[in-house]
Amino acid sequence: MFQKILIANRGEIALRISRACREMGIKTVAVHSEADADAMHVRLADESVCIGPAPSRESYLNMQAILSAADVCGVDAIHPGVGFLSENAAFAEMVEEHGMTFIGPTPEHIRLMGDKITAKETALALGIPVVPGSKGAIDVAGDVKALAEKIGYPVLIKAASGGGGKGMKVAQSSADLEEALRLARTEAKACFNNDEVYMEKYLGHPRHIEIQLIADTHGNVAHLGERDCSLQRRHQKVWEEAPSPAISEKAREKLGGIVVKAIKKLGYRGVGTIEFLFEDGEFYFIEMNTRLQVEHPITEMITGIDLVREQIRVAAGLPLSFRQKDISFKGHAIECRINAEDAETFIPSPGKIQDYLTPGGYGVRVDSAMYQGYQIPPHYDSLIAKLIVYGDTREECINRVRRALHEYVITGVNTLLPLHRALTEAEDVIKGEYDIHWLEKWLALKAQKAAA
Repeated sequence: MFQKILIANRGEIALRISRACREMGIKTVAVHSEADADAMHVRLADESVCIGPAPSRESYLNMQAILSAADVCGVDAIHPGVGFLSENAAFAEMVEEHGMTFIGPTPEHIRLMGDKITAKETALALGIPVVPGSKGAIDVAGDVKALAEKIGYPVLIKAASGGGGKGMKVAQSSADLEEALRLARTEAKACFNNDEVYMEKYLGHPRHIEIQLIADTHGNVAHLGERDCSLQRRHQKVWEEAPSPAISEKAREKLGGIVVKAIKKLGYRGVGTIEFLFEDGEFYFIEMNTRLQVEHPITEMITGIDLVREQIRVAAGLPLSFRQKDISFKGHAIECRINAEDAETFIPSPGKIQDYLTPGGYGVRVDSAMYQGYQIPPHYDSLIAKLIVYGDTREECINRVRRALHEYVITGVNTLLPLHRALTEAEDVIKGEYDIHWLEKWLALKAQKAAA
């Protein structure tokens, strides 16, 4: 087992990893920017190293600075967390070349799944159902309209190197196609320095379903069920739950079996998530995330499995501590992403936390690096906390979420707490009857009523 791990991340996820390491008897090194000198993950680590100024490109994305810190501190491994360098194949290679272990998949698998076109082709070859669309990148000089007609409108233009909803545009008809293509390519170039795009069928009322998986280096692969991440705004997840209220046990077993078979054939290592769109009883692959997910805690709540601990064990060469037959899904869990944003405009709200009181009680967990007096910097993602709630039934879980949100106090900055409180009262959410477009429509209707 590793003796010392450097955590190449910040905020709640860095603290989550640090806690797992401490429980496993592993020492930790926290790296931080100048803006994060007083961050909680820095305070609680065994050692800390400043790796640069506030901007991410000069600190948390500075591979040389992180590797230098790792060398100086004599670590065995680097955990990339989520975001930043977690899906950077070049960084994973550099870590291994420096004689340390990258806690994640191989660089080859990161690279394979990092390109959306290659990932889709790979999924198809592995027997995973995919959304009907172009076989590869669109040749903009070719007959794009003929391809769109063949797929059937509406169609979705997506960046080949995309993520987070960037470089995605919908064409409802042939009249919209040229403009959607132009905008998608422009945004893809600006965000990913790659203007390659591809086309696929735009599904009207799908749910966003993802399957959590983990594989070791001994040939063992297991899935830990699904998460429903359909409550989104601009392709950014707001509320997640497990299991999905729309998936039957039979469908779960079928899809889980397909995923396990595919990942075993791929020879994958570590944790990963395969994401699908689900509509009219059919699943369609959209992408694979080769890292830990922000919403991993709800899977932990319904399975009793510590995913970060298992991730570290697998990276150390140990076999999974369980098999598929050992996994049982019990109860229901919901995660509310608490961002420092205005609940109506979603404008980021950095600033100083005045009052901070987290909810408690049975089945309530808060993953956060916040504390009273903390200054939220304006340079990073606005996620400041995750409220994770468990209940024996979905109804009990929602009631507990409602109660926990009532107790949660954050002042000094705007947060999404009011939005989540409203969601627990929304009839469609209570019934579990929503798709990936529901939240934006609901928000638009709320805005219209407020303006009337």
